[in-house]
Amino acid sequence: VNLSSQTTTPPQAAILAVGGAETKIVQSGTDDEGKPVYSTSKTMTVTLSCDHRVVDGAVGAQWLQAFKGYIEDPMRMLL
Repeated sequence: VNLSSQTTTPPQAAILAVGGAETKIVQSGTDDEGKPVYSTSKTMTVTLSCDHRVVDGAVGAQWLQAFKGYIEDPMRMLL
């Protein structure tokens, strides 16, 4: 599963749907001549559904930003 979306049901305030990791080809920069350079990268889809009566969308976005940081660098969770 690489994409999923969930809906909240009371008493949930939010629900996180996590897709599987995929290997994709991404542009990683340019060479000396300005031509694009490509490499492979692991990507994952994450969807956060919030009940906006309980959780403000901006707060949900901040939480997703922090979650992204922890997924990209798990050692941060140990500090």
